[in-house]
Amino acid sequence: MRKTFLISLAVCSLPTFGFGQSVDELATVTVLPGWREEGGTHVTALRIDLAEGWRTYWRAPGDAGIPPAFSFAGSGLTSIQPHYPVPEVYETFGMRSIGYEDSVTFPLRLSVPDDGGAIGITGQIQIGVCDDVCIPVTLDFSAMLPPEGAADPAILAALQDRPMTRAEAQVGAVTCAVTPISDGLQVATTITIAPKGTQEIVVIESGDPQVWVSEPQVTRAGSQLTAVVDMVHVSGQPFALDRSGLRFTVLGDGTAVDIRGCTAD
Repeated sequence: MRKTFLISLAVCSLPTFGFGQSVDELATVTVLPGWREEGGTHVTALRIDLAEGWRTYWRAPGDAGIPPAFSFAGSGLTSIQPHYPVPEVYETFGMRSIGYEDSVTFPLRLSVPDDGGAIGITGQIQIGVCDDVCIPVTLDFSAMLPPEGAADPAILAALQDRPMTRAEAQVGAVTCAVTPISDGLQVATTITIAPKGTQEIVVIESGDPQVWVSEPQVTRAGSQLTAVVDMVHVSGQPFALDRSGLRFTVLGDGTAVDIRGCTAD
C-alpha cells in the first residue's frame, strides 16, 4: 500500500519554515466580483494564488492530497455551484496527484435574491498545498458582489477550461462489471471513447465519501477504454454500489471528459 506523509498545521500554528516562508504565505484567496445574470444568478470566483512551485488539488486529488472544501456559512445564499477547471496530473515519488500549480480560479454560480442589490459573500475554503510536504490550509474570504458588474476575462477563461460533457466527446456505451472481493468490490468500467492523448488517466469517484477507490488500472483496445478499481467501505463492511452515482473523468493532453453513471455489463 502506498503511504502518504501529511503534516497537519493550522494557519497560525507555525511562524516560518526553514526556507523562510510562513504558512500563511503559501496560499492566498481573492474574491473576483464577477457579474449578475438574468434570472437571479451571480457569477463570481475564488482565485487561489500559491507560493512559487507549490500545488493544490482538484476535486478528486489522486493518491495523495486534500480536495477543496467550500463553506459559505453566514452568506445567506441558497445555492452555490463551484466549477473546477481541467487539472494537471503529477507524478511524485511514485504517487499520482491531480491538481493545479501556482494558481487556480474556481468560478462560482450563486442563486441570489432577484432584487437588484449588492450581496455579501462570506466563507472559507479548505485546501491542501504541497511541495515536499502537504499542508492543509484554511483561507477566509469576505466580499460584496456588485448588483451588475462586468464579465471578467479570468472567470470566463476558467469557465471555458472545463471538461467536455459525454455528448460533446461523443462517448458511446459506458458499462460497469462488478465483482465481490474479500474487502469490497472490484469495478471494471469500459468506456467507448476516442483516444484523448498519448497517456490517458481515468479518475473514478464512487459518489460516497465513505467508499475508498484505488488508483485505476487503465488499458485501451481500439475505441474502448477500460479502468479497473477496487472499492472498499471505510467500515470494512459490505456495501451496495449505485452505478448511477459513479463519476468518471478521462484526462489526456490537457483535455478532460466528465461522464456520469454506467450500466451493467
